[in-house]
Amino acid sequence: MLTSPHLAQIERSGFGPVDSVIHLFVGGSELHGAKVGATDDLDLYGVFIGEPEDVLGLNPQEHFVWSTASDDRRNGPDDVDLTLYSLSKWAAMAAKGNATALHFLFAAATAASAPVWSLIQDQKQLFLSKRSAVQFLGFAENQLKRISGEKGKGAKGTRPEYEGAFGYDTKAAMHTLRLLFECRELMQEGTITLPRPEREVLIDLRGGSWTLERFLAESERAKLDAETAAASSFLPDWIDEQEISALVARVHLSFWNQS
Repeated sequence: MLTSPHLAQIERSGFGPVDSVIHLFVGGSELHGAKVGATDDLDLYGVFIGEPEDVLGLNPQEHFVWSTASDDRRNGPDDVDLTLYSLSKWAAMAAKGNATALHFLFAAATAASAPVWSLIQDQKQLFLSKRSAVQFLGFAENQLKRISGEKGKGAKGTRPEYEGAFGYDTKAAMHTLRLLFECRELMQEGTITLPRPEREVLIDLRGGSWTLERFLAESERAKLDAETAAASSFLPDWIDEQEISALVARVHLSFWNQS
C-alpha cells in the first residue's frame, strides 16, 4: 500500500478502496515546475488495480474522474481534480504514446507508489517508441489552435486572466513549449525530466514576459527540433504489445497474491 498525504483526497472523492491505488502523483504545472504562486488547483493522477472480479468480469472499471469544481465553472486554487486509471487502461494509453500517460513513468518528484509499481518502472522502456512523437506533437498543435481560436477554448472556457493581461493564453503557450521540449528529450534520451529543466523559461512565458510573436517563433523552432529528434531517434518504431500485455498480467497477479 502506498503512503501519501493526498490519499485523503481519494477517500473524499468516494472512489472506493484506497489500497487499490498503486501509483499516485501531483500533475499539472506543479509536476512540470511551472506553478506560479497559489494560482493553480491540485491535479492528482493515479493507477489502481481492482479486485479480480472487477478486472475480469463483465464491466471492468477503466477510470475514475472527480473534481471539487462543478462543470459550469473553472477551477480555482482551492480545487482538486482527481483522475485515476485502471492499470490496463493506463498501459493501453501509454503504449500508444499518450503524453499524459507517459508522465506516470517519470513523475518521481511528486509521486508515491506501492512496491508493485516498481515492476512497471523497471520495464518502462517497453512503453517508449518513436510513435510517441506523433502524440506529443499533436497535443502541442492542439494547444496552438486553442491560442489562435481555431479549436475551442478548453473544457471550461477561456482563461480571461491570461488573455486580458497578455493578449493571448500564455498558460496554453507554456504547455505548447513544454510538450515540444519533452518530445525532443524523449526522442533523444529516452526519458522525460520532471520538473522540466526549462522551468524558468516556462514560468517567464506563462507570466507574460513574451510577446505572442516571440512565442510563435520559438514554438516553430522547438517543433522542428522535436521532429528532427524523432526522425533520428534510437527508440524502436513500435512497442511490443505482447510484452506489455505479459507485464500487465504479472503486475495484476503480483498485487492480488500480495493482497
